[in-house]
Amino acid sequence: IVTVDCTVTSRFAHTVMTSKALNKANISQEIFFEVELPKTAYITNFSMEIENQVYVGEVKEKEKAKKQYDAAVSRGQTAGLVKASGRKMEKFSVSVNIAAQSNVTFTLTYEELLQRKLGHYEIQTRVKPKQLVEEFKIVTNIYEPQGISYVDAHATFLSNELLPLVEKTVTEKKARIYFSPTLEQQRSCAGCEGTLIDGDFIIKYDVNRAKTLGDIQIVNGYFVHFFAPPDLPRVPKNVVFVIDRSGSMSGTKIYQTKEAMLAILKDLHEEDYFGIILFDSSIDPWKDSLIKANKENVDEAMAFIKRLHDRGATNINDAVLRAVDLLRQGRSDHIVPEISIDMIILLTDGMPNVGESNLPRIQENVHAAIGGNMSLFCLGFGNDVDYRFLDVMGKQNKGLARRIFEASDATLQLQGFYEEVSSPLLSEVDLRYPDNAVDFITTNHFDQLFNGSEIVVAGRLTDNDLDNFLVEVFAQGVRKGDSRNVDIDEEYIFGDFTERLWAYLTIQQLLEKRSVNATGSEDEKGNATAKALDMSLLYNFVTPLTSMVVTKPETENGTDSPLVADKLTEVDGDPHFLIELPDRDDALCFNINDKPGTIFNLVKDSTPGILVNGQIIGDKKIPPDGKINTYFWRFGIIHRTLGVRLEVTTRDISIFQDGHRVKLVDFLVTKGHSLLVTLRDSVKFLILLHKVWEKHPYHRDYLGFYTLDSHLMTPNVHGLLGQFYHGIEYEVTDLRPGEVPEKPDATMYVKGQELNVTRGWQRDFRRDEKNGENIPCWFIHTNGTGLIDGDATDYIVSGLFKTV
Repeated sequence: IVTVDCTVTSRFAHTVMTSKALNKANISQEIFFEVELPKTAYITNFSMEIENQVYVGEVKEKEKAKKQYDAAVSRGQTAGLVKASGRKMEKFSVSVNIAAQSNVTFTLTYEELLQRKLGHYEIQTRVKPKQLVEEFKIVTNIYEPQGISYVDAHATFLSNELLPLVEKTVTEKKARIYFSPTLEQQRSCAGCEGTLIDGDFIIKYDVNRAKTLGDIQIVNGYFVHFFAPPDLPRVPKNVVFVIDRSGSMSGTKIYQTKEAMLAILKDLHEEDYFGIILFDSSIDPWKDSLIKANKENVDEAMAFIKRLHDRGATNINDAVLRAVDLLRQGRSDHIVPEISIDMIILLTDGMPNVGESNLPRIQENVHAAIGGNMSLFCLGFGNDVDYRFLDVMGKQNKGLARRIFEASDATLQLQGFYEEVSSPLLSEVDLRYPDNAVDFITTNHFDQLFNGSEIVVAGRLTDNDLDNFLVEVFAQGVRKGDSRNVDIDEEYIFGDFTERLWAYLTIQQLLEKRSVNATGSEDEKGNATAKALDMSLLYNFVTPLTSMVVTKPETENGTDSPLVADKLTEVDGDPHFLIELPDRDDALCFNINDKPGTIFNLVKDSTPGILVNGQIIGDKKIPPDGKINTYFWRFGIIHRTLGVRLEVTTRDISIFQDGHRVKLVDFLVTKGHSLLVTLRDSVKFLILLHKVWEKHPYHRDYLGFYTLDSHLMTPNVHGLLGQFYHGIEYEVTDLRPGEVPEKPDATMYVKGQELNVTRGWQRDFRRDEKNGENIPCWFIHTNGTGLIDGDATDYIVSGLFKTV
């Protein structure tokens, strides 16, 4: 049984995912529950029911849940229940051992406030049952007191046969969407065991908007105010596009940027004014001042964009400051309309490496120059940008950041973002309520309201006399201010939704305040953190400050097995070596730092005569931070029994037998940059080529090395990697805060030694060669000392095919 039950009341979505599984085998086996939920949602409950015993998750402060947290982390399960999945989703996964002929019911609940974008709300449900399901059901009930204007439901997997199964019932204020294909209807083909149900089920809807000052709903002493007045004329905008043309933008990125810019320029309104700045190491404005977006000027700008090509390095600081100057000049020279909105749209794919390259200093410079007088929207193209840097800089300047994923639809991503922010209706929006009637209100000042979006304010009522509930709205736009009594709705489906919506909004805004407010004192940030934590615990939300601890049933050795689900946060790491230990559901990682040119023995198995050595290479020159990175760029592989030598570099592949070039080793080159080497009746090696922009001032192309079927090696296998092919015994205890909150330290007992280790992450590119996958691991410091046998220098060899 797989059921998704979603109830939406006034944009607040409450989703319950249930899965019931039966172990039909005659022996106990592991049963898995794996679902995906939106990144904007908070998990509020998780439970497992096994043989009439219910195991319920409990939301706790991370530090206070230390006993369970330690136990989970020592098993490699920290944050292991929640991982990133694609652009908008997180994956929640858990498994439990179930006795023969027994069943288990998993139930996961999460909540989120739906955001209005481009004129609609969206409910995205990802379903991937991976098998035929006897009872499969998606049910969504929507209740909107304002009235529903339209509802649309579709799915990425809907065939012509499945489409009629989507039942949609819509009345004035309610909508119900029901989808429940039978077992036979789920089959990918007649008689097949495969399922068609694999993808996203998406519902889009909007509400009626007849009231100028929006709609207020009150339930059990809490109110929520939705403000998105209809029929407001758009306010003219003055926009400067700041476009990165550094060498790393070469190829597909520059082409997609051109295509998006051509479409965006066509979309400018004639009352808008605009400018274009191209930057690499130099800053090149298209014109020295803003220019009106009439057809002649737009055509000229499009011809200019068509000539755009990549070159040089990245000077973000001076490019943005030049854009600020253009907008200031437009105001001082009275070029632009008095009532208009100023904005900068920055597109970059890399890190600043020319001019000012200190990230906090760039943020300070930009914030001081803008002075609260314009909005900055930052688009980070690809995986090499410091997204956190862009995110903070955008939010500090009345804007936001958006990651543009390197993919075939990047042009549409760019256009979609522009469409969201291209039609400002109001700026400096203040929503005011009677001081003696409300308290604990969420943010009630907003820098702007864009066409197709919505402002939401919630708070607690102190006065239940609603006959004189005066709402005042002040904003810059066509009308300077408005105030009136508004109609109050007091209908509802589930009683505490307004209070939970208020709590959700408050926690989100507190977390944002503590991370973005660079000018705030440590006390202010501490207070925001403490309040967000208290509310997360009170309302049972899994946020970045809390964890959900689930205690699984006792195992055969009589001990329970706690699991910890954390809200995902972005962390990074770059160890050279990742040792996965599937038996323990854990991984170890370490760096080996040595001078460029050094050759290390990675694998040596004398019985079949298999040898793998790797040579490191350094950066082209010393980077600004003074740290030279080293990478593997060449591997030598020997199979002595076959008399074969294979040399793989970042440039080419050579195979030799007895000095002659032959092909006795099977290899497969995919359409990406990977090579699979299969040694007959033995192990497989996967080598991945990571391409770096050829004109990058520091970095070079490098190779990644992975071993598949390592269990086929003999017990005598050794080397920096080989020594771990048959596992390693260790114990982790005494978990404690580390230098970075997301990376706690601990004590590891291994090979009779006591080591200080840190919980980190390593990118594994086997399944996703483009972006990689974050694998949690215990990081062993100082070249793996204490974990590896002997010293790192013991593994240095004199040649690519040498053993000493």
